[in-house]
Amino acid sequence: MGLRGRSALLIVDMQNDFLPGGALGISEGDVILPKINAYIRLFESRGLPIIATRDWHPPETTHFKSRGGLWPVHCVQGTSGAEFHPDLALPPGTIILSKGMGPEEDAYSAFQARDEQGRGLAELLRARGISHLYICGLALDYCVKFSGLDASREGFGFTVLIDATRAVNLKIHDAERAIEELVRAGAELTTFERLSRSPEEERE
Repeated sequence: MGLRGRSALLIVDMQNDFLPGGALGISEGDVILPKINAYIRLFESRGLPIIATRDWHPPETTHFKSRGGLWPVHCVQGTSGAEFHPDLALPPGTIILSKGMGPEEDAYSAFQARDEQGRGLAELLRARGISHLYICGLALDYCVKFSGLDASREGFGFTVLIDATRAVNLKIHDAERAIEELVRAGAELTTFERLSRSPEEERE
């Protein structure tokens, strides 16, 4: 299964607070950085768009436990925890989308994120003629999952890059359940080794 045309790479929330040692560090979240960078190089070599989302919360929000939410304080606007991990090699021209900016907003899905001009992901994809998303990043059982489900609802095909994502696993087997939900919604699953094969290799 080689890389599709009219596609884009969606990198979800590879921020310091979601990596080990961060406020909401995900186990092995750092392990996937080299693989994501390999995907970035692949998409860049094909001239395909690269999109990165980030949680961008206000200091006070109902998303946080302190205001009745589920999560510890994380990815507060303008803090080091909200910055992309320094080992994430985002190239110039990466489209940056921010989500969770309102005081009563969870915004797990990339389709709830906005660029600096207020444009959402679906609008940006359609304007570029993109019909398929390749999704990686954190966390598989939350923001990756909801981004994939919304991609399906918005009429986009999508593939989860299963070697470049990790789950929070608040409950045991959350990762497995997320994959099952995504597949039911039409997800394809692949790895870098399979995706990077040339059309000639595919025919062998």
